[in-house]
Amino acid sequence: MESTLAKLALPLARELTAPNGVKYTQPLGLFIDNKFVRSKSGDILATINPTNEEEITSVYAADVADVDTAVVAARAAFESPTWSELTPEARGRLLYRLADLIEENSKVLATIEMTYRDNGKPYSVCLAEDVLESIRVLRYYAGWADKIYGRTIDVGPRKLAYTLHQPIGVCGQIIPWNYPLMASWKLGPALATGNTVILKPAEQCPLSALYLANLVKETGFPPGVVNILPGYGDKAGAAIASHPGIDKIAFTGSTTTGSLVMKAASANLKNITLETGGKSPLIVFDDADLDQAVKWSHIGIMSNMGQICTATSRIFVQESIYERFIDAFKMQTEKISQIGDPFAESTFQGPQVSRKQWERVMAYIASGQSEGAKLVIGGTKHGDKGYFIAPTIFMNVEDHMVISREEIFGPVVTIASFKSEEEAVKRANKSNYGLGAAIFTQNMTRAHKVAAKIQAGMVWINSSNDSHFGIPFGGVKQSGIGQELGEYALSAYTNAKAVHVNLGTML
Repeated sequence: MESTLAKLALPLARELTAPNGVKYTQPLGLFIDNKFVRSKSGDILATINPTNEEEITSVYAADVADVDTAVVAARAAFESPTWSELTPEARGRLLYRLADLIEENSKVLATIEMTYRDNGKPYSVCLAEDVLESIRVLRYYAGWADKIYGRTIDVGPRKLAYTLHQPIGVCGQIIPWNYPLMASWKLGPALATGNTVILKPAEQCPLSALYLANLVKETGFPPGVVNILPGYGDKAGAAIASHPGIDKIAFTGSTTTGSLVMKAASANLKNITLETGGKSPLIVFDDADLDQAVKWSHIGIMSNMGQICTATSRIFVQESIYERFIDAFKMQTEKISQIGDPFAESTFQGPQVSRKQWERVMAYIASGQSEGAKLVIGGTKHGDKGYFIAPTIFMNVEDHMVISREEIFGPVVTIASFKSEEEAVKRANKSNYGLGAAIFTQNMTRAHKVAAKIQAGMVWINSSNDSHFGIPFGGVKQSGIGQELGEYALSAYTNAKAVHVNLGTML
């Protein structure tokens, strides 16, 4: 199965042509103006399979000059009648068609996401969750394309006042390595509202985005509407964030990088949407359904190898059930967290995204042990090859410890006890982050009261890491600015223009 899909997964440089007319098959090209092209510098980046640490292929890496070229193409497309005068209904049909093509190519994309990018998550998860999510998101925004309404505002009989919601222009979009097909979260609302896009996938995993470029062209989007530039963050990403010809930046990634993007975007006061880091708390009260709390809290931190911005990595358990919860969580981890071959149906956990990330997570584990937290299970490398880490549980964790304060982005959870509701809320909010939070209790009055007090963009009651394309996704504090998904995302890609019409002759 793997070898068959691999042959289908990399027809990415089919149109890559050098200026002298020579055809290239490697490295894979940048996608600008509906063509695969070589980077102007000739710089390349290697993609590594995290399962066996072997190089998959190489990709041309964009730099400032390539961003300049893409901006020219995107600006021309934005102003061209072939896109700017396309009816909203027609834009919606294009998005529906792109979703259909992704569905037709779902096995190929799942293979790329799993093996042919630096993440290595199980194939079944890629197919049933990541690829399916991208299809649903694009269809959702396809339905919105002809429903972007302004409004009339009654200010008296001598005046007509109304608003128009118009596209912002050229949008730079930077997507993360943990969910590359999150490109749909950004492409969907941007294209539905009539913008053009320059999208940069993470340097660790550009392949699925480049395959998506083939589907964009096959769909029939005009040249320049969607441009995809793999490259390094400090070159291509920085150039996109600071470019005066780009009107908006949407970024998903770390808080540290997000602050740099925000600073760079200030050069021309770009419209910004930032979804950054998290250290989400999960509170388990003593009246919770323990089985459900254990099941969901395990999903909340161990899914996707812990590489989730909303991961509920700080668990607080009321002291009367603290030991019972830890025993049950340990049993759940040992039962569910099968590590290994991403193609095996029984596999729950694959490798970390890269050696750098593996080393980072292992350093946090060492820090937790040195600060006095008790290691319950895990904390070791799994296997001889690949960037695998055994699921790791720490108990007796204090709030001042590094593993309790900083985002680890790996299969590492801290579990601490609390006495009262007030203490739980205070400690949950004792963080620079505010992306997600979870509450487990059968007392719905308490659940809603605590949810209102938690400083987070999203709160889950008796679940963890629930998401839906129709519900806004975003954080507070250092977890970001603005929302993605749902109707809320549309406002991030439009400008509201007020039009005043004088109907009388008097002031």
